[in-house]
Amino acid sequence: MRTDYETLILERREPHILVVTLNRPDRSNALNTQMGSEMLELFSGFYVDQEDLRCIILTGAGSKAFCAGGDLKQRNEMTDESWRRQHAIFEQKTLAMMDCPIAIVAAVNGAAYGGGLEMALSADFIYAARSARFAQTETRLGIMPGAGGTQNLPRACGVRRAKEIILTAEPFTAQEAFEWGIVNKLCDDERLMEEAMATARKIAANAPIALRQAKKSIGMATQVDLKTGYAFEIEAYNRLVPTEDRLEGVRAFNEKRKPDFKGK
Repeated sequence: MRTDYETLILERREPHILVVTLNRPDRSNALNTQMGSEMLELFSGFYVDQEDLRCIILTGAGSKAFCAGGDLKQRNEMTDESWRRQHAIFEQKTLAMMDCPIAIVAAVNGAAYGGGLEMALSADFIYAARSARFAQTETRLGIMPGAGGTQNLPRACGVRRAKEIILTAEPFTAQEAFEWGIVNKLCDDERLMEEAMATARKIAANAPIALRQAKKSIGMATQVDLKTGYAFEIEAYNRLVPTEDRLEGVRAFNEKRKPDFKGK
């Protein structure tokens, strides 16, 4: 795994936990072509090799913004061809995040507008600072959400609320995001990363293969009918039966100790 990205800071703060920080604070961590390419490379790599990670926390540099969305200064006067090329990178970045086998927690520390909200929604769940603000602003710019917003937002808050958010393009508060089911937990600003890390530790303490299989199975819940989804769950479950981690988990329970999972 590379650690020399220009727009991302990677920190292994604890075993099995990686903090990824969007690092363009002078541009409110806006998503430009470079950041899109680097995120695509990073998350695509995890599909192949999980690097002994069990949880990723995604946050933004500074206290002003998580991610303000697409970098409109870079996009100013872009040709149609250049716009489509850039957006193709953003599309693949979104798919790479959603396909990432490692659990992703978005720690939204400031404004998450447009593509920034879509990026947070591409994580498995969101913790937010109380001062954070959210919006899908694309219709004010003559476009529409194109990084999963029309798909992930309705799954989080319901179709009618998602229509209101996207069609009005009006900002909303972290409290409203929490009440609407977009955000899992509200945190005092100064405690956001502390609380995200506490949850990451709980995830990282669990069996890595089981985490990956469970995440894939949950992802099917809104994609297929109940019986097809349950068939997928059973298949995912049965792949865990012959693992060393399954034996270790049961043995540790009976021996009244913490399990030592190896991902085997």
